[in-house]
Amino acid sequence: MIFPVYKEKGKTSRDVLNIIKRNGKEKKIGHGGTLDPLAEGVLVVGVGRESTKKLHSEEFNEKEYLGVIFLGKKSITDDEEGEKEIIEVKKIPTREEVEDCLSLFQGVFEQRPPYFSAVKVKGRESYKLARKQVFVDLKKRKVEVKEIEILKYNYPFLEVRIVTGRGFYVRSLARDVGEKLGTGGYLYKLVRSRVGNFKINDCVDYRDLKSAKRSA
Repeated sequence: MIFPVYKEKGKTSRDVLNIIKRNGKEKKIGHGGTLDPLAEGVLVVGVGRESTKKLHSEEFNEKEYLGVIFLGKKSITDDEEGEKEIIEVKKIPTREEVEDCLSLFQGVFEQRPPYFSAVKVKGRESYKLARKQVFVDLKKRKVEVKEIEILKYNYPFLEVRIVTGRGFYVRSLARDVGEKLGTGGYLYKLVRSRVGNFKINDCVDYRDLKSAKRSA
């Protein structure tokens, strides 16, 4: 069985799986793409061996995100959670300049994952090293952006819609867009609005899962 769950901000993807696991009898359970605790939205869950295998198929590779990038500051974690550094901006980018910048991130290109990510470095997750102030030069990976557009721009906030392939980090996009614009930037807010054909309106509400747990 495969179904979409709405993951709330502040919860981990593992939190969602643990609740579903406690409510059912099936031991094999997984999800099709981690959402950071500060992100929210569609988390596709597979229950059972065959379903969890299917989560890695092509149909779940495409994801759509609605994100807000904060320009004018950098974050050590590339998101709202990390320590910030204010950037002195001599000229606020125009909408046209931002559009030109975003066009550079359309198609297939190489992207460096955030230091605070689960990417393995000699068997250890990068975020565990970063917490100890050990920042390893992570190798860039090929990623794909199929669509990217501005929804709203009112400096320092830049709202975007992005359709990506597997393995894409929106936090890295926020960081890289800020670098290209010369303003610095980090991911202020993120909602995953679609995974494959599953949309937000298709999701099981996370509160319903908690209610099921209490009534069990």
